[in-house]
Amino acid sequence: MRRTIRTALTAAVTAALTAVTAVASAPAGAAEGPAYSATTSVGVHNAYESAKYPYFADALDSGASLVELDVWTNGFGGRSFRVSHASPLRNANNCVGATSPAKLRTGTRNQPLAGCLADIRAWHDAHPGHRPVMLKVEMKDGFNADSGRGPAELDALLTEKLGDALYRPADLAGGRATLDEAVRAGGWPARSAMAGKFLVELIPGTVEERNPADRLWTDREYAQHLRDLAAAGRLRQAAAFPAVHGAVPGDPRTRYADPSLRPWFVVFDGDAATYTAGGIDTAWYDDRRYLLVMTDAHKVSPAIDVTRPTEAQARARHGLLAGAHASFATADWYPLPQVLSTVLPRG
Repeated sequence: MRRTIRTALTAAVTAALTAVTAVASAPAGAAEGPAYSATTSVGVHNAYESAKYPYFADALDSGASLVELDVWTNGFGGRSFRVSHASPLRNANNCVGATSPAKLRTGTRNQPLAGCLADIRAWHDAHPGHRPVMLKVEMKDGFNADSGRGPAELDALLTEKLGDALYRPADLAGGRATLDEAVRAGGWPARSAMAGKFLVELIPGTVEERNPADRLWTDREYAQHLRDLAAAGRLRQAAAFPAVHGAVPGDPRTRYADPSLRPWFVVFDGDAATYTAGGIDTAWYDDRRYLLVMTDAHKVSPAIDVTRPTEAQARARHGLLAGAHASFATADWYPLPQVLSTVLPRG
């Protein structure tokens, strides 16, 4: 069975690569070309790390269609949303809190989330009509609403810093009752129509998922937030999309005991090797126009280097995951901007 899947996916690489030029060259600002959900882009894991990029602006300049931030909310490190990989009490990142495009590579690094978002806005202002970018946010230890770092506060911060550069849940809903209904009925806009936009994806963090005392993970907490805002006629306040985290067979939203939460998930995120090993129908996501983020692309058999594969290896892996219906293939390929900027037809 695995050999059959591998053969089919490998064959899809050739077809995908032949169409890359047409997809990547869709004119910015023209509401034509493939839908956002009909393409497969490349993302950079933990793009805020200084070992990868001296400044966060460099990550945005790389051409990647997804960049990732890790965020901490515990009260031991102050009252801000903090950005670091393994330092829950402080900021450790390449963000400078730029107040203008001219300051994107000046000032002090190791800023809180507000500073990273300021860099994103400054870069956005300097690159009107830029490619749509997914900002993947891993909430390392989850929300901390009791201390002023909950979903509403995150919405307010994203709105303050990014403003009209955000592509919001309400933009996708377009007046329909839920995100699922909107996607199944009308789908996502064309990539070109989303030029100049950032879409924020939220996933539960590694610390949160391993904490037996945490019974309200990021995905469920933010889905409840969306549902309640919609019920109150205030969905426009929401600034992010929660993702179902983890690659499993079937509809992974059945894990939520409350069925009213399930229609608020149209983004899914999990391990690429698990998605492609057999047993998971990844076409299910594509057919329903759901976004599917496949992480650790380098681990798919045969494994390739995590950071510095050859360009041919990275392009082949990108094509393989496009054939497997990924919307985004993510890895640590920051030395390969020529790969990061590639967009392929999905499936």
